[in-house]
Amino acid sequence: MNNMYRLIIVQVFVIAFFLINMLLIVTFFKKKSFHTTTRYLLFALMLLSDSFLLVMSDILLVLTAFEVVMQVWMCIIVSIAMFLFNMVTPITLTAMTLERYVAICMPLRHAELCSTRSTVHCILIIHGISSIPCIVILSMFFASVSLSIFKQNMVCSTEIFLLYKWHHDLRSAVSQSFFLIMCIVIVFSYYKIMRVAKAASGENKKSTLKGLKTVILHGFQLLLCLIQLWCSFIETASLQVSISFFISVRYANYIVFTLAPRCLSPLIYGLRDETFFLALKKLWVS
Repeated sequence: MNNMYRLIIVQVFVIAFFLINMLLIVTFFKKKSFHTTTRYLLFALMLLSDSFLLVMSDILLVLTAFEVVMQVWMCIIVSIAMFLFNMVTPITLTAMTLERYVAICMPLRHAELCSTRSTVHCILIIHGISSIPCIVILSMFFASVSLSIFKQNMVCSTEIFLLYKWHHDLRSAVSQSFFLIMCIVIVFSYYKIMRVAKAASGENKKSTLKGLKTVILHGFQLLLCLIQLWCSFIETASLQVSISFFISVRYANYIVFTLAPRCLSPLIYGLRDETFFLALKKLWVS
C-alpha cells in the first residue's frame, strides 16, 4: 500500500478517536458534580492526556512521513511532552484502581483520602512519576552527545535519543519495572476487593462485585496501554524481512497499539459507568 494511503487512513482514525474523546471531555465539563469526584477527575485527566498524545503523535507521524526536519533542541521539547503523557494514562488507571480499593475496603476513610484536594495532589504525583522515564531517557542522551548536536537538523523521533544498545536496554528495564509495579497494584486491589465481596451480602455485595469488575476493566485498560511496549520488538523482527514490510507493521502498530487503546479504553469506561453514561446520553441524545 502506498505511504500516502496509509497516512490518510491514519488521519481518519485519529479524527474519529479525537472526536470521541472530545465528546467525553465535554460531558465531564458540563456536569458539575463530576468536578468534585475523584474517579471522574482522574478519568478527565486520562482523557485529556490521551487526546494530547493522539494529536502530538499524529503531527510527528505526518512530519516523519514527509521527512520534515527540525533542530534537535526543538525535538527534545516535543519529546518531553510525548514521554510524559505516554505514561500519564497507565499511572492514572493505577490510581483509579486504588480509589476503588479505598472506596470498597476502607469506606470510612474514602471521603478523607479521596477529597478534591487529595485528588489534586494525586494528579501532581501522577505527573511526577510519569516524568521518570523521560528523565532517564534524556539523561542518557545528554550524557552521550556533544553540545553541537542540539543545533543539528533531524527528523524528530523518540528513537533518536537511543544511541546505543544499553540505552534500549535501560529504557526496557524502566518500562518493565513500571509495568510490574502497576500489575502488582491491580492484583493486590483485586484480591482485597474479592475478599470483601465474599464477606458482603445484599446491596453491599452487589456494589462490591461492581467494584471488582471495575478493577478488572482497569487491568484490561492498562494492558491495552502497555502492550505498545512490545511494538519495538515486533518492528525489529519485521525489519529483518524488508523495509516495506517494516513500514507496514509500524503503521499497523501505531493504529492498533497506540491510537485504538487511547480511545477505546476511555470510551468503554465512560459507557460502562452508569452515572457518566446517563450524563452523556442526556447531553447528546436529548
